[in-house]
Amino acid sequence: MTDPLHQELLALAQEAAHKAGALLRDGRPADLAVAATKSSPIDVVTEMDIAAEKLITNLISEQRPDDGFLGEEGASVEGTSGVRWVIDPLDGTVNYLYGLPTWSVSIAAELDGETVAGVVAVPMRGETFHAVLGGGAWATGAWEGERRLACRPAAPLEQALVSTGFNYVTEVRSHQADVAQKLIPLLRDIRRGGSAAVDLCDVAAGRLDGYYERGLNPWDLAAGDLIAREAGALTGGRPGERPARDLAIAGTPGVFEPLQRLLEDFGAWHD
Repeated sequence: MTDPLHQELLALAQEAAHKAGALLRDGRPADLAVAATKSSPIDVVTEMDIAAEKLITNLISEQRPDDGFLGEEGASVEGTSGVRWVIDPLDGTVNYLYGLPTWSVSIAAELDGETVAGVVAVPMRGETFHAVLGGGAWATGAWEGERRLACRPAAPLEQALVSTGFNYVTEVRSHQADVAQKLIPLLRDIRRGGSAAVDLCDVAAGRLDGYYERGLNPWDLAAGDLIAREAGALTGGRPGERPARDLAIAGTPGVFEPLQRLLEDFGAWHD
């Protein structure tokens, strides 16, 4: 039986993700413009990222005014309750800017530093993924009711379909391309979806055997990492470490360790 507080946090995250997803889906202006850039001129923020984060933080603050926040678009509040919300209001901004469907709203709740609830809404798929610590991973979509998620059965690495992402800083991206080039002959294939949160949920749902990326921030992976783990996937970073900015990996039990070894051998975590 899951903790009542965890369930309360999950319900609030679901409400916020649903409303932010509806805003982004239905409110996208035809002349959507870039509001700012982040790590490079091609790493963009739109007016809708900012509006979605404001919606989420306002909704949560109304119900839990003592909680803290860490958001991609600037939300940073310490809080006094022991709960911190880690928010990516629009993961996959470039996809959204171009009208591609692979973007998401990612909201995780941490309690005393541990992620205890997570929601990833993917409005253009009509799907929402969620998990609470110790309660399994679940999704709603075109099917009836909630579906419990389970990662794929273990497959040999050479039969694994693995997703990745590329940084918007040119030098880093070039190195990531070199690593991917070395990996491709050793795998079934590589995909590049454009939303880390969606990729992690696709590992949970059995649509991918593995995923890795360098350069992620806490808001990119907090919810998706919990969902993947609750679906039976293994997650981590460099050997013996948790997912971090240097490297984040998720995979089925049969794929995670050999993929991690190869990424270490190929120096995926540095230029």
